[in-house]
Amino acid sequence: MRIGVPRETTAGERRVGLVPESVTRLKKAGVDVRVQRGAGTSAYVTDEAYAAAGARLVDDASAVFGDCDVICKVQRPSPAESALVREGALLISLLQPSSSADTLAALNARRVTALALERVPRITRAQSMDILSSQATVAGYKAVLLAATHTSKLLPMLTTAAGNIPPAKAFVVGAGVAGLMAIATARRLGAVVSGYDVRAAAREQVLSLGATFIGPEPQADAEAAGGYAREQTEEEKAKTLAALAAHVTTQDLIITTAQIPGRPAPRIITAEMVHSMRPGTVLIDMAAETGGNCELTVAGEVVDVNGVTIVGAVNLPSSTPYHASVMFSKNVLTLLQHMIKDGALGLNLEDEIIGPMCVAHDGASRA
Repeated sequence: MRIGVPRETTAGERRVGLVPESVTRLKKAGVDVRVQRGAGTSAYVTDEAYAAAGARLVDDASAVFGDCDVICKVQRPSPAESALVREGALLISLLQPSSSADTLAALNARRVTALALERVPRITRAQSMDILSSQATVAGYKAVLLAATHTSKLLPMLTTAAGNIPPAKAFVVGAGVAGLMAIATARRLGAVVSGYDVRAAAREQVLSLGATFIGPEPQADAEAAGGYAREQTEEEKAKTLAALAAHVTTQDLIITTAQIPGRPAPRIITAEMVHSMRPGTVLIDMAAETGGNCELTVAGEVVDVNGVTIVGAVNLPSSTPYHASVMFSKNVLTLLQHMIKDGALGLNLEDEIIGPMCVAHDGASRA
């Protein structure tokens, strides 16, 4: 069996699907690995490191897509890449199936089996394969650093000969993996941190990190399948918006992380709230790619609204490409180890992990 790792072609993507450490593990399992030259360059992983791990380096993408049984990559393939995939091969990548009809059609035309990494079920057995969690960890960390670079203030409290400097105030909306990492990072940098989430369990996690919980008491039934927050009722939204509107006027840094899989991001920060913020406030919208938590967010752009800086953050994990790739690769390796037996691929679509991830098989798309 041959596993291929192509160079990513999506603009701004610096991660790589497998790192050399994972290649070494696969070689020990009796699997051949082909890596396109330069695949890891943007993540500071050299071709020499892949060769030392036992990978065969190839020059062209066609030698990866067209001659491998399994393709491991980060972003969904382009139309040109989809046309190169060997008929009947297995593709493992982020696929965004709800907005990838053309990609899935191209893969189905070649009878490719496609596993969408964002659909790893959130069950105990699959925790080590959870791409969303690993990459959200990186994104939450980087969001705080991004906020720190945009703010005009220092985050920690300082006592200097020039006088005392009070700590910055940071507010994190959404206490999932990304939000909790953002809270922890902001605390480490010395900010006074507060957080909010609709889920009752998240309240305890916010408090455990030393942050203050803001907003109405979370509802016990606010958690949907997979541990994500369900959409709020109109009454719940009104209470939440009222609490947040009062709080954001006093904050220096605001980081929003709320997302609902397969749906547009919930609008949490209104234009009216933005206009009420103090000049110099920085808002990092981590949900920009799915519509944004802030009404005035523009994905991929930095917007100034009366002195309030709104950053439409996109693909934050790629801005920390080395460790993001290491974590991504470990998730993919664990998934491959789940399927590989005695050097051969065993694809069981009835498996509780593989089944939910499969979005295309044998020429047909799957829900």
